[in-house]
Amino acid sequence: MHVEIEQVAQVEVPVERAKAAIALMADYQGRVTELSRIRREAIEEAAAAGMSQSEIAALLGVSRGRVGQLAAQGPPPERAFFGTDLMTISLGGKYEAGKAPDEMGEVVAREDLDNFEHLRKLFGTLKLDAQYEVIPPTGIVNLNRDNHVVVCGPRLSPIVAQVLEGDDNLRFQKDRAWHLVDLKTEEVYRSPMDEDGSAGDVGYLARLPRLDGKGTFIYIAGIHAIGANGVVHYLENHLPELYRDVRTRRFSTLISCRYDPKTLEVLESTRVSPIYRHEA
Repeated sequence: MHVEIEQVAQVEVPVERAKAAIALMADYQGRVTELSRIRREAIEEAAAAGMSQSEIAALLGVSRGRVGQLAAQGPPPERAFFGTDLMTISLGGKYEAGKAPDEMGEVVAREDLDNFEHLRKLFGTLKLDAQYEVIPPTGIVNLNRDNHVVVCGPRLSPIVAQVLEGDDNLRFQKDRAWHLVDLKTEEVYRSPMDEDGSAGDVGYLARLPRLDGKGTFIYIAGIHAIGANGVVHYLENHLPELYRDVRTRRFSTLISCRYDPKTLEVLESTRVSPIYRHEA
């Protein structure tokens, strides 16, 4: 018997044994889901390299029809871009405006709640569940965990701002207004909202290193809050090709968006900078 199963079987209290069994089953199911993703990706890569289904079937020791089934089973390969288990989306919080200090609660921008809903639906297509948490106005957030997306501007979190300084390619800066700068090309990206008041913004998308050096997290932010929505819109429409390009490696890029000023619905999103890879 497998060691983990044997340990569960030896739990004396029946209810505790049942709880342990449920937890282990969930862990095993998560592993099965991720392994099916890896299998699907491997078959797709073999086919893309020029192998026929018959050749793949012969090497796997299965029928040609079974290869077709395996290639359609499991979550899509790009699931790995985000994670392998329950996703946590950290949203930047602010104090309520217009209230006395002792009455101010913590609130999240409407745009960020919309981002959570869009990401939750996207994760659903990848067979990932999601939950969100609010980063307190102090900006303190735990970056040292797996399966993590942070949607919070550097103005709201000094910890995030510190991590962003490690990007030698793209940077948030401020003069008369906040903007983004490509340090390699010296091109400046300003929000149309600040230039002529039109309904557009620019956002930053990256996979950045955790502070403990043991992994990474996905980071999304806009010059204004709506810029993050543009990044999420881009992920909804371009995730497969983005994953093929960067996989799970560290990178950063900029996304421009246009939105409906009445509904705040993003109408289009476009990558406007190169995809900068942070690893050799």
